[in-house]
Amino acid sequence: MAVNIEIKARARAWPAQVKAGLALADSFERLTQADTFFNCSNGRLKLREQRGKNDYLVFYRRDKQTGPKTSTYTLVPVKDAAKTRRSLARLLGVTKKVFKRRLVCHAGRTRIHFDEVRGLGRFIELEVAMKPGEAAAAGRREAARLMLALGVKKADLLAGAYADML
Repeated sequence: MAVNIEIKARARAWPAQVKAGLALADSFERLTQADTFFNCSNGRLKLREQRGKNDYLVFYRRDKQTGPKTSTYTLVPVKDAAKTRRSLARLLGVTKKVFKRRLVCHAGRTRIHFDEVRGLGRFIELEVAMKPGEAAAAGRREAARLMLALGVKKADLLAGAYADML
């Protein structure tokens, strides 16, 4: 499984934070995503459907804590998202659906997400992609540096997923 060090935070100064993220970015892209979460007893399973991009299943496990945390995940490309969603809904049941517009700023090995989540508001996520065997402390240091550059305060940090907030 791949490993990230992640944070999620409320965006308190959206225009300035987006500007800072774009200044840090090597490249960026805008996405429209719909995530359907399914019942899963040993982690989280969601189908991510993206307008104009490939769809995929995501299985992940992540500590439920504020601040930088380890997330392990697996991505599986999906050819027929509608059929996959219907099948998994029948087999496992749907727990939540999350709809968002996302600006992804690629800054080195870190993905900075600026998310506008329907019904919840605006958020910032960092995903520091770790190398196999790399110490988590290196990812936490990078996340802390980017939090400072983006004006993310400890009080803004969130523990759970968007699905937990709905």
